[in-house]
Amino acid sequence: MRKLSSIILLVVLCSNVFAQSPHGKEFNKNCSDCHTTEGWKIDLKKLSFNHDQTQFALVGQHQQVNCRSCHKSLVFTDAETDCITCHTDIHYQTVGFECGRCHTPKSWIVENITEIHQLGRFPLVGAHVTTDCYDCHTSLSESLLRFELLGVECYDCHKDKYLATTQPDHVQGNYSTNCEECHLMTSFDWTGANLNHSFFPLTAGHASIDCITCHPGNDYSSASVECVSCHQPDYNATTNPNHAGIGFSTNCSECHTTSPGWKPAEYTEHDVLFPIYSGKHNGEWNTCAECHTTTGNYGLFSCIDCHEHNQGETDDQHNEVGGYSYNSLACYECHPTGSGEGGFNHNASDFPLTGAHITTECNGCHASGFAGTPTICFACHENDFNQTANPNHNTVGIATDCETCHSTDPEWKPALFPNHNETYPLLGAHATIATNCFTCHEDNYVNTPNLCYGCHADNYNQTIDPNHIAAQFSMSCETCHNENAWTPATFDHDGQFFPVYSGKHEGEWDVCSDCHTNPGNYAVYTCTSNCHQQGETDQDHDGVGGYSYNSEACFECHPNGESEGKMFRLTKPKI
Repeated sequence: MRKLSSIILLVVLCSNVFAQSPHGKEFNKNCSDCHTTEGWKIDLKKLSFNHDQTQFALVGQHQQVNCRSCHKSLVFTDAETDCITCHTDIHYQTVGFECGRCHTPKSWIVENITEIHQLGRFPLVGAHVTTDCYDCHTSLSESLLRFELLGVECYDCHKDKYLATTQPDHVQGNYSTNCEECHLMTSFDWTGANLNHSFFPLTAGHASIDCITCHPGNDYSSASVECVSCHQPDYNATTNPNHAGIGFSTNCSECHTTSPGWKPAEYTEHDVLFPIYSGKHNGEWNTCAECHTTTGNYGLFSCIDCHEHNQGETDDQHNEVGGYSYNSLACYECHPTGSGEGGFNHNASDFPLTGAHITTECNGCHASGFAGTPTICFACHENDFNQTANPNHNTVGIATDCETCHSTDPEWKPALFPNHNETYPLLGAHATIATNCFTCHEDNYVNTPNLCYGCHADNYNQTIDPNHIAAQFSMSCETCHNENAWTPATFDHDGQFFPVYSGKHEGEWDVCSDCHTNPGNYAVYTCTSNCHQQGETDQDHDGVGGYSYNSEACFECHPNGESEGKMFRLTKPKI
């Protein structure tokens, strides 16, 4: 009976005290969750109150902390939930106020700094993964926990290497300070295979030359991969044999490799001009000088030096040949294959045979006889023109002058399209890849998109600074970028979202993270965490009906960031 009386007494006391609870007006917990009839002093072993049901669950080290450490007063709602309120910022405000980005309630020790770094402005790849933090964050020498904001361009940290490099001399050569144009961030050194020159492998003789030799005037966009574009002077000056005099192909790779000194070289195309490795002349000579008797000029040759002893026999064999003359040039004109059969040199006609025409059967062009055969490409290749679907030449309106885009090489490749700008102008960075069609078309010239996002979806999706997907940026790349490069870029924050470069917010912030505190989602923002403190804001909104101290309410009532034009203001009645 006495125990029942005590319970009734506790209930009565609680009902009387609740209206004047020292825990604040909003505290609505049952006294018995924490207190007993024995007194107001709390026995933690008998405590039935579950702190996890509040906005701040106790995990990790917080489970061991004395309640008074966080609750300075009996009004429990006065206790803040952000780390910085209880914990001193030992980083001197250099990494923001979101301790949870790096730390957990279990410990201050950070064991995944590399993964955390990937979410920042400078993901760690290549040699940066193993680099000591002190190498970049030099301010750590003053305080082991001070991480000053650093530049993210290579040159910001590696200026000394740029200035000190002599092979090649970057300063004298006026090389770009954008290190990524030549070097790979994923590598562990600056040289050798780690140079991004995969489009033109630097092997043998090309491996040791200075970049400026091929890229004069610091122009890295117009250099051609064709040998003759750099070696035309070598071609013109060569006299043994005289390349220009003989009419050798300017495709150096037909005979040469990239070995220094142009040696060894192999002229495998000799049989195309005149067969000496096959036919009746195969095995009948030992050195080039036997036929090319004029030293230094391989454009001259002699047939009669070998056949001089047979002139009489040769004369007899040509008794009925009109215009016969016993000289080397006549021999070659009538016997371009070195054989007694036949007697016509197509290359001496108005239509020299080059490329795929060399191996084409005569009937392929002369099905109706030899007289009157046209020399214009379209006359023979009209069907090829009409049947081509990649791209459809008729639909696109490509000219029938085949030689405008094609050479006589087999399979119509490689091909150029000098009128590309009439269909899609190649400007800025696109102009630098004008001769590398595969980059955009990948051998499909029919369905190539002409919108930026069509080709650059990966760039959009993989960009994390800022995260375009999370921020819900427009897929119209030209809204912020130009065709020259992705940077510098413009972003109309004021016009599209919220004025931060004008109005009262101009000059009131330093970095995007001041407002966008979630680095993985720029659609999330805060007005209250860093700038607009609650006390002063509450006073400014005295008399404003429906006022709530949260970021969404701030934006809903002040979409332009101005204090004028507040919504739902109530006028106080006059007394």
